[in-house]
Amino acid sequence: MISIFFKELSGFFTSMVAYMTMAAFLLVCGLFLWVFPESSILDYGYAGLDSFFNIAPYLFIFLIPAISMRSLAEEKKDGTFELLATRPLSDWDIVLGKFFACLAIAIITLIPTLIYYFSVYQLGITKGNIDTGAVIGSYIGLVLLASAFTAIGLFTSSLGKNQIIAFTLAVVLSYFSFSGFDSISSIISLQGIASVLTAFGINEHYQSLSRGVLDSRDLIYFLSFSTLFLVFTKTKLGSRKW
Repeated sequence: MISIFFKELSGFFTSMVAYMTMAAFLLVCGLFLWVFPESSILDYGYAGLDSFFNIAPYLFIFLIPAISMRSLAEEKKDGTFELLATRPLSDWDIVLGKFFACLAIAIITLIPTLIYYFSVYQLGITKGNIDTGAVIGSYIGLVLLASAFTAIGLFTSSLGKNQIIAFTLAVVLSYFSFSGFDSISSIISLQGIASVLTAFGINEHYQSLSRGVLDSRDLIYFLSFSTLFLVFTKTKLGSRKW
């Protein structure tokens, strides 16, 4: 698993597309946080990173599939997966190695955003007047969100050889998993079970963590969600007939 992890990391960072994807994420986040008047922290009147943590999940819906789409699809397209499968590695070694590599890349992309926290910490009328607990909870939520989206992206990448199809399917599934259940619950005829439906969606649990409260139910949800799609990926690889 370790060898797959480092192979995937090195392969990602040798591509200019990788740096462009990460730069685009950071640029858009910076624009929403500091420039666009509707979400700029300079126009809010209080020290907080709400606009960043509100927009980041939607950017992740595109960033994570862009990171993970090549993981297995490219191996199949180039014919290197057969060589990979002949090594003394189990399917779980392959799946988990690629999963943790993609997740690590997402976390590395998040690290530069910590400058937003330190900037707001210093810029408040009262220095340090920022809800640090909520910020920590929100970052934990983003990491868990990245984990869920990475599991989805890895699964869609295992379905075929086309990276664009893998990317598109991952975007659709990630978006539906994040906000689809909220949309369904808003239908008038389903108001009676709205709370049940929203509990199935990622957004409900992400927002809970963003309040700075680490509820075991939210942690179990994300762990179960990611595990489910990793099991799907392993099952797909186990059914290969190449």
